[in-house]
Formats: sequence, C-alpha cells, structure tokens
Amino acid sequence: MEIKRVVFNPFRENTYLVWDDTKECIVVDAGNMNEGENRILAEMISSRGLKPVMAVNTHGHFDHLGGAMWLKEEYGVAFACSSKDQFLIDSVSGGMVYGIKCNEVPAIDVDLDAVAEVKFGNSTLKVIKTPGHTPGHVVLFGQEDKVLFTGDTLFRESIGRTDLPGGDYSWIMKSIIEEILPLGDDVTIYPGHEDASTIGHESLYNPFVVEVLNNEINYKG
Repeated sequence: MEIKRVVFNPFRENTYLVWDDTKECIVVDAGNMNEGENRILAEMISSRGLKPVMAVNTHGHFDHLGGAMWLKEEYGVAFACSSKDQFLIDSVSGGMVYGIKCNEVPAIDVDLDAVAEVKFGNSTLKVIKTPGHTPGHVVLFGQEDKVLFTGDTLFRESIGRTDLPGGDYSWIMKSIIEEILPLGDDVTIYPGHEDASTIGHESLYNPFVVEVLNNEINYKG
C-alpha cells in the first residue's frame, strides 16, 4: 500500500492519497477547497496513473470535506462517510464557516456506520468506529501494512477537540484506549492534522493518553 499526504486549506488539513499495485486508489479526507488545490490533487493522481474509486471521510467536519464533490464530479467516485455525521454535513454544505465558503457536499453513497471495511484494488481497510470528536467518527486500519488513518481522533501527542457539536471527551478517550491502542505499538498513525506517529509513541508521550493510562484521569467518569 502506498500513501501520499498533501496539506490543504487554511486549517492545514491532511489529505491522503492511498493506492496499491492495481493503481486503484481512495482519497481519505479530501480537504481541497479551491481550483488551485484541485489541480494539485489531480496532478498527484494523473502523474501516478491512478484510478480513484472512493472519497472516504473519517468524519463530517468541513475542513475534511472540501474536495468530496469535486472528486465525485471529476472521477465518478463514491462518497463514504458515517450517517451519524450527516447533521454536520448538512450544517456546512454550501454555507460559511469562520468566514470561509464551504463547498457543496455530495450525498453519502457508502455509510461507514453500516460497513465493516473499505476496499480498493487488492487492499482492504477496516472501519473502526471511534466516536468522540464527532458522533460518527471512524478510523481506517490497514492490518497487513500496519497503518491507521486516525482523522481527528488521535494526533501526534494530542487528541481531537471535543468542545464542538457532537463532541464528547469520555467517548474520544474510550475510542483511543479501547479501540486504537490495542492495534499495536508498531502501527503508524496518519492523522488529520500535523505529522505521522506510531501508537507506541502515543502510548508513551501523548499527555492525554498517558494521564489515563496512569490512572490520573478517569475518562469513564
């Protein structure tokens, strides 16, 4: 599995182009918001001879959604996102957030709340539900390649915000402790913002995780 990151939009959002030897690819969290960013992503796709088959979103925040409609119109891809985040999509599609014009978002074709995996070419990513940053947040796990696309659930030495609509601290920590950490220390995480890390690094150096593991914080309470 090959992974290429590109950073888009004013929120410095990580968009991932993911493909295998068949040249079929998915775009995880397409944050491209304007014609210039569309051209960058199109060049990345064409220069590698890739065939996009799906735009996959870890969650429904607008900074991760800007390119979903463009991908659907340009390449005819399906749009995958959890229906539990539909209320977030509805609130931003075609509107304004923080003074930024949000692009229209397509209808959900693949409900990630109802499927166990995402497939492209010869590759499979397991869909793991990780509510907390948003109610419908998911992460995408490539077991064979030991890669995990964590969206805004887990960052390098930080976690996603829980003070936005639908956010919940106890749920995000439950997701991290019970769903992500057991995947293994050697799994590389590709977050929605900032740099990559590993689960092992986060278990040792992420202050939000460490304080729970050391029983300094009772996330269940």
